[in-house]
Amino acid sequence: MICLALPTGALLDESLERLARSGVIELGRDEIGRKLMVEKDGLRVVLVRPSDVPAYVDHGAADLGIVGKDSLLEFPGSRYELLDLGFGACSMVVAVPEASALSGPETWPPLLRVATKYPHCTAVQMQGLGQTVEVVRLHGSVELAPLVGLVDAIVDLTASGRTLRANRLRVVWTAFDSSARLVANQASLKTRGSHLLDVVQRLRGEGA
Repeated sequence: MICLALPTGALLDESLERLARSGVIELGRDEIGRKLMVEKDGLRVVLVRPSDVPAYVDHGAADLGIVGKDSLLEFPGSRYELLDLGFGACSMVVAVPEASALSGPETWPPLLRVATKYPHCTAVQMQGLGQTVEVVRLHGSVELAPLVGLVDAIVDLTASGRTLRANRLRVVWTAFDSSARLVANQASLKTRGSHLLDVVQRLRGEGA
């Protein structure tokens, strides 16, 4: 039985729709309910937090997984990235208060203090710019942090920018774009390749 890890939250509905359209499995939210695992049509589906999908795939608890590119970059591992599924589009950005004097990277101070839920991504992206940062890791909404003087800026995901604008923040730099990806466990792809590739081909043929 192939095991597929799906992310709860924003990507779940589109993941289920894509799986149904491609003929992999038809599974509705009502069928899932509060379950964390569903077995149907020879497929085991596990529902986990988006940030946990990479771990389930890396360690072989799931053969395949659907997860945002941001989570793959935040939690490096040994899985294979097979497909860009084309939904869940968003961007990892640096944002500052509207009244801030900061704009592009050339205006940032030698030490930039940032709040984020993505410390690894932040460190890697800032290193690529040659920018020294002090990272304040937060687990809740990061938008408040620069408004009360905790940090100079935030590094966060945004899709429409609506939340940033509502909190009087503006984007000054985009680190990378993210979307949902299909990933596979390395060992599973070698030992159960034909079964997994059938799922991959179905998802690839459906398109975004």
